[in-house]
Amino acid sequence: MTYAITQTCCSDATCVAVCPVNCIHPTPDEPDFGTTEMLYVDPKTCIDCGACADACPVDAIFPVDRLTGPLKKYEAINAAHYEGREPAPVLASPTFHAWGEPAFARSLPSDFAPIRVAVVGTGPAGMYAAEDLLLHTNAEVTLIDRLPVAGGLVRYGVAPDHPGTKGAGDALARFHTHPRATVRLGVEIGKDVTPEELAAHHDAVVYAVGAPSDRRLGIPGEDLPGSLSATSLVSWYNAHPETAPEAVALGTARRAVIVGNGNVALDVARILVSDPAALAATDIADHALAALRDSRVREVVLLGRRGPEDAAYTASELLALGHVPGVELVVDTHDPRIAGAIDAAGPGDKAALLRDATRETVDWTRAPGDGGPRRIVLRFHSAPEEALGPDAVRAVRAGGADGPAEIPAGLLVRAIGYRGVPLAGLPFDEATGTVPHTAGRVDGMTGAYVVGWIKRGPSGGIGANRACAAETVGSLLADAVDGRLPKPAGSAKAFARLARDRTGRLIDARGLAAIDRAERARGAAAGRPRVKLATVPELVAAARRGRLRGPVG
Repeated sequence: MTYAITQTCCSDATCVAVCPVNCIHPTPDEPDFGTTEMLYVDPKTCIDCGACADACPVDAIFPVDRLTGPLKKYEAINAAHYEGREPAPVLASPTFHAWGEPAFARSLPSDFAPIRVAVVGTGPAGMYAAEDLLLHTNAEVTLIDRLPVAGGLVRYGVAPDHPGTKGAGDALARFHTHPRATVRLGVEIGKDVTPEELAAHHDAVVYAVGAPSDRRLGIPGEDLPGSLSATSLVSWYNAHPETAPEAVALGTARRAVIVGNGNVALDVARILVSDPAALAATDIADHALAALRDSRVREVVLLGRRGPEDAAYTASELLALGHVPGVELVVDTHDPRIAGAIDAAGPGDKAALLRDATRETVDWTRAPGDGGPRRIVLRFHSAPEEALGPDAVRAVRAGGADGPAEIPAGLLVRAIGYRGVPLAGLPFDEATGTVPHTAGRVDGMTGAYVVGWIKRGPSGGIGANRACAAETVGSLLADAVDGRLPKPAGSAKAFARLARDRTGRLIDARGLAAIDRAERARGAAAGRPRVKLATVPELVAAARRGRLRGPVG
């Protein structure tokens, strides 16, 4: 019986590396690896060994005879990926992989002094870089984050009702206590410590600071009360300590409009209309759960500029959207191109997945009612033109082939992408929102590197960071062997003293473990996986209370 990869796939290629018969694609050397929505098992080549399922960090791989409910469709999705393709050659040896030897062997010569590398940012990009350095070299790694807790986008970006996806973070978290890793949390580079001071205590610095800002719509009324970014809303329901509980007010809104149809837009829509009782079994922020229990939102409308055949969301997220209990998925057929694209879609096209959705030309004069199911409405070929007030958002004017539509709504969420922000001491490209670089080397700087969204822009999921980190670490190690890294003047202990003096609240691996214990204990008392500490003082206090217990960092 063959295996199939399902919804929570993180595309980090761990499964590819262990497959003995080359049946999982795309592989890291194939052109579409960095842009693919997920990885796929070839049912004609799979030998049912289960190695991929054992290795998967997010528990996304199952035998097809165990797929039930919404996951059953993934048998066909995996098979459809290979329709019309020549089968990949079966490998002669389970230790040989199709993409050959790495471009740079990830090890330093035995007579080479250990290097000290700082990794700024503890999200997936930074931790994949740290993993590469710790597993394949003799480097010492300092893990730095401006927040007093690690995790980055896995902790504060993944929707709470996607616990499987968070498994990637759990797999990377084991490196927090690696013998050659040191955790220094609560340190903001560029504010508490300058990039020059950081470089003076390390041979190299890898910046994995992500893309924390959001893109704006540029329409009239965008700054009215009731209009906010998906970045803020996601941080709010994930208990980000820099987003206050009162930052999001759902008020009396019965309809919300989300501009965008990427995965983040779908996450926000799903959370807004999900049954709070189901969300209570997740690690959603307490304040968000309370607000959603009182929420009057019955309908969420997603505006997409393009048609269903070009939607930015992934097939797996769309499938998840269609199986939210008590929620009806509706396609607004205001434009004849929409139904045509859905009907013409092939078996492997995302648009084909909308055939089971309700189709109607939505009457926007009808107020969302309490009697029927909650609804998520996909409105394609439609762009926002104005948020109407005057004192707060009361409607959104959206364009379309049939003319503008005025959609009554009390909440407007822009979900049109993230954007990097400048970091003091580093060059910055305003046009792309990234740090200029060559293969991860920061342009014009020696010993400075970038990885993740600040390197390549806000594209690709969690797993895309593995290949991105491999390129950057390869450049770093090549520079180390060639003697191009500057020798640090300060020691690791000197950096710890500097960071502690500047912040007064330095958190190490012991403190991080204490935070984890405290959150899990709170969760156990409430019948939940964890209850997150939602403010910096709470996190710091938990770290200090448990500092005499747990692993040494």
